[in-house]
Amino acid sequence: QVQLVESGGALVQPGGTLRLSCSVSQSLFDFYAMGWYRQAPGKQRELVATIISYGEEDYAESVKGRFFMSRDILKNTVSLQMNGLKHDDTAVYYCSAHRTANSTGSWGQGTQVTVSS
Repeated sequence: QVQLVESGGALVQPGGTLRLSCSVSQSLFDFYAMGWYRQAPGKQRELVATIISYGEEDYAESVKGRFFMSRDILKNTVSLQMNGLKHDDTAVYYCSAHRTANSTGSWGQGTQVTVSS
């Protein structure tokens, strides 16, 4: 069973930056896709960004141009660089690993990001 551990969540002011990391216990080559999701209080979990195994990236409209996902194959980590943070970005952020295009995936425990002045 793969283990995913997120880190980097914090309290940050609007307009600030933050970088989240996800350490994966298995090789990233074992997965079709890696993703970042978030869940704000009282809302459903939503997709933030994904990277497919061959390198294609996809982002939610609300974060395009502000958030950037990357992966380090040698370190088995994925990261989410978040710039220009807004109040609406406040949520628990989860890392996910998907072995196929349709799998529900494995999830980390989440890391809290709070954007507040």
